[in-house]
Formats: sequence, structure tokens, C-alpha cells
Amino acid sequence: MLERERSSGNPLARISPMTPLRQRMIEEMHLRNYSKHSIAAYVSAVYRLANHYGRSPDRLSREEIRDFLVDLVEEQHVSWPYYQQVLAALRYFYRHVVRRGEVVDDIRGPRPAKTLPVVLSPAEVARFFRAIPSLKQRTILMLAYGAGLRVGEVVQLRLSDIDRERRVIRIRQGKGKKDRYTLLSPALVDMLDRYLWAAQPQDLLFTTRRPDRPITPSTVQRYCLLARQAAGLDKRISPHTLRHSFATHLLEAGTDLRVIQVLLGHASPRTTAIYTHVSTALIGKIRSPLDRLPSAQLDAETRAD
Repeated sequence: MLERERSSGNPLARISPMTPLRQRMIEEMHLRNYSKHSIAAYVSAVYRLANHYGRSPDRLSREEIRDFLVDLVEEQHVSWPYYQQVLAALRYFYRHVVRRGEVVDDIRGPRPAKTLPVVLSPAEVARFFRAIPSLKQRTILMLAYGAGLRVGEVVQLRLSDIDRERRVIRIRQGKGKKDRYTLLSPALVDMLDRYLWAAQPQDLLFTTRRPDRPITPSTVQRYCLLARQAAGLDKRISPHTLRHSFATHLLEAGTDLRVIQVLLGHASPRTTAIYTHVSTALIGKIRSPLDRLPSAQLDAETRAD
């Protein structure tokens, strides 16, 4: 099986060796319909724990697991999202693979810092796109913004996903293994027509030199970096920044939050609600209570202290 993974480019091939316990974990996650990237991330996290102690993870105690997690935070200074991923992987492994859920039941993570996503203004988005000379790169990044797509969704798009009659794009098995539809704007149709005429794709829209291989998310990340540098923008911009900007600009244009949730493919409205916190246009329309005070109260005599 490992040889098949290596030949197919599966990220699991970078994790070695393939032990019976790891094989059981992979099979269990396949049965639960986890994506190959989630499986690779979870297996990598459990491998990191085993490598930390040099012993099979099914033999470790609650205290050893906790000490490993403390080391990740205090000594290795891993990011909060990565720590959460490792914790989720260990909970899955001990609960569902080795049936020792009691060793992770009382393990909690640190409270995450609440940060707001970076959002570009419409003018910055236009400046960003103008700086991209490549038709292929501009089409990919305009799809990320114009349809609110995740980078993994962009690279998997196929010709059959573009529905010109209904002006929608079908997203197959997005996050959470769910299909959905999102916008296909007239501007995107024009850009896609130019790209399709030039590239003549047969199935996958964006491929490597091999027409059966989609480009990788890291390639799209690099396109973003090059465009940001060419545009001279100071903000950190990733494909996900374009998705955040899509949602924020829709909200500022008066689109209902529930509609935005459906377009983005969010499972919970709480996830979509974060855009109400980053919309400066909406904040600017709110009248301060200071402005509601009677003018007579503000005209009272004042003195300098």
C-alpha cells in the first residue's frame, strides 16, 4: 500500500514506516470518509508523538501525552491551529483506533487568541489583479475572489462544474465532504472564456504539464505572493484572503448573512458571522450614541483643566 501511495503522490508517502497500527488508523479514517489530507495530517501528528518518545503511541500514558502537548506549546511554540490539529488527531487515535479514550478525555487546549481575518478593499483587489500578467494565474485568483472558493476547491475545478446557463459553479465535495453551488459572475465568465480558448483544458481546468494532474495549492499560494509583490501591497495576502474579501464585500453590499454562509459552504452561521466584525463599511454606517445627545448638553460651558 505504501508503494501505491508514493507512486500516486499521496501525502502519506512522506510519513514512514508503515506500521500495522498506522495502517489500522488509516483504514479506520477511510471508513469514516476522511479526506486524504486529513488522514495524512492526523497520521503525521500521531507519528510525531511516537517519535517524541521513541515508543509506540498505544503504550503511552495520559501524563506522557499531556507532557508532549505542553512541549509543543512551551518549547516548540507551534501555532494554535497546528496545536488544535494535533490534539484532534490524538483524540481520534485514542478514542477510535486503540479504544483508550480515557487518556485524552480531560486534556484541554489553551484558549486561542481571537484575531480577525485580513480583508482587502475593492480598490486593493483591483490593484492586485492588475498586477498579474499571466492569464492562467489571474483566472485562478479571480475565481478564488469572485466565487469565494477555498484554494483546494479552485485547483479541483473541472469543465463540467461551470454551469453557464444557471450562472453557478458546482463545488464537488468541499470541506466536510459536501457539494454546493456558488456564484458565476459575468466577469468570471469572460475571464474563463479567454482562458479556455488559450489553454484548451479537457477536464481539469488548471493542471500541471500532465493534463490529469491538478496544480497544487502551494502553487496557487506562490501566485498570490508574486501578485502581492508586483502590486506593492503591504497586507499579507493568501488565496483565503481573497475568500474573506469576497464574503466581506458581499455583506457590505447588503447580502443576507445566511446567503453568504451557503455560498461559502460554512456548516455553522457562527463561522460566517465573523465578517460582521471586519466590515468597516458597516461599522461606519452606525450612529454613535454621542451623536444622539441633545445639543444643549454639549454646549454647556467647559473649562480647561
